[in-house]
Amino acid sequence: MAEKKMSMSTVHRGRKNLAYLQKMKEKGEKIVQMCPAELGPVFGLAAEMVGCDILRTPGLLSMRTGQDQTYDQAISRLSVMKYREYVQNIHINFFIPISLYADKVDAVKYGAEMVFAGADSILAMGVTNDTLKFMSDNYVPTYGHIGAVSGWQTNATGYAKVGRTAEDAFRIFKWGYEYQENGMGGMTIELTPMEVSQAIAEKLRVPVVAIAAGAPCDGSEMVDMDTFGMMPKPAGHAKVYAELLPFLCEAYMAWAEDVRSGAYPEEKHGYHMDPEELEKFNEMMDKFEA
Repeated sequence: MAEKKMSMSTVHRGRKNLAYLQKMKEKGEKIVQMCPAELGPVFGLAAEMVGCDILRTPGLLSMRTGQDQTYDQAISRLSVMKYREYVQNIHINFFIPISLYADKVDAVKYGAEMVFAGADSILAMGVTNDTLKFMSDNYVPTYGHIGAVSGWQTNATGYAKVGRTAEDAFRIFKWGYEYQENGMGGMTIELTPMEVSQAIAEKLRVPVVAIAAGAPCDGSEMVDMDTFGMMPKPAGHAKVYAELLPFLCEAYMAWAEDVRSGAYPEEKHGYHMDPEELEKFNEMMDKFEA
């Protein structure tokens, strides 16, 4: 049996790491970023097959565990590994819960674990500059977020448009600039005016990908729930490319009807026992008393 070769590096030939994304920005190539949300690794596989660049994802259950750090850490690591089983080259930007980066030492510890598990960069939503710098100084790659901070943080701020005044727009630029200068390798910008989004993307050295920002920037992200028309009310920034839920329901309905009518399974869906063995088996069953 051939021995499996082990590597001390997390580098994978062909992987779309932060350096790859930086070169895309410098060449003027648009970055395509998707987020499977609750839909899982199969959607990441489809995205990779057609050449999408970034897969942004939380854990498979969005890390709404309500458990302690150790549990969140385990769920996060397993989620990264599961996604990486399905995709080889797409950049995995992994969202870690606040419990894993509330302390800067924890941020390095858990961020590094996720990178070793297969993530290409860590998204610590709303991370402070001092924690970000500590992560960068300890070689944890980060790809973050500015503008409207979505997720659990909206419990305090609300999910609303930002950067509508000159002062607020400049605040968002400084936020992104400080992230860049503290080692962040790229970021998304959300719910900012088109002019603001584009100006920030052009001013910063690192890639800036738009979410609900209405500007091309260095690329765009859309959550799969929007892409496939699975939200009760479509978001203003979203463009539905396929109605997935009716397709799934149609397939399940057809299968369920076949099961109930007896059309499935058919003879070709199974196989038969050797007649002699079947006769022995029937005799054993006849003699058995419960």
